[in-house]
Amino acid sequence: MKTEEITLLGKNTGYVQHYAPELLESLPRTRGRNEIKIKSDSLPFSGFDLWTGFELSWLNDKGKPVVAIAEFFIPATSQNLIESKSFKLYLNSFNQTKFATSDVVTSTLERDLSSAANGSVKVKLYANIAQYPVLTSALPGKCIDSLDIEVDDYCFNPEHLKHSISDEIVSEILSSNLLKSNCLVTNQPDWGSIIIKYEGRKINREKLLRYIISFRTHNEFHEQCVERIFCDIKNYCNPEKLTVFARYTRRGGLDINPFRSNFEEALPVNRLVRQ
Repeated sequence: MKTEEITLLGKNTGYVQHYAPELLESLPRTRGRNEIKIKSDSLPFSGFDLWTGFELSWLNDKGKPVVAIAEFFIPATSQNLIESKSFKLYLNSFNQTKFATSDVVTSTLERDLSSAANGSVKVKLYANIAQYPVLTSALPGKCIDSLDIEVDDYCFNPEHLKHSISDEIVSEILSSNLLKSNCLVTNQPDWGSIIIKYEGRKINREKLLRYIISFRTHNEFHEQCVERIFCDIKNYCNPEKLTVFARYTRRGGLDINPFRSNFEEALPVNRLVRQ
């Protein structure tokens, strides 16, 4: 990916407080997908990127501030992913802007984000924060973090998954809180939890954990990491059914939660405690 095409990330920027949709920057998904040999016209998965915005505010028609929480659903079929810093700056531009109703805010967000993503983005707005479902839960399935393994290599290596399956057929959910990757441009850490649901030949849990840990010094955007994990597990382990869902911790009031699956539309997982 040509980082020189990203004009805001990693650079000092001012904070615009009046509506400015031109702040949004997008990047073609093909840039990351080409690296892992995914063709946009024949994706091996469906899914979405769920963003949660905790720092959204605007003025009502009387000038009184309104604060809200928003959920943004960006389809994996959209041509572009939205660069996160530009997303934050764009949301900040609502701060001193008057909107007649929360419905107008929702339609404005959907229009601008759909244009940037080149796909149909849906927005769920909680203008009454008390109505936001605050349930949290532990990771579903079996967490593999307690495995007592010795690690001395933190470079990304998909071959940890090589020869990692047995003849036993299983249907299980495995999870880990040890996912960490780094921003492609700024190298800032991105902390996350990963959920892997699959049916097929049983995957060796130690090998899978080593693979997850190998992202620790890897530089890539959240969405690309999840698509890479999906494709590596599919290529090396060949499960009949596979879902990969990552829930990253928030930065600057936004979290990113990419979901990819070849058999289900969503995985009902509440927000995690660390989010």
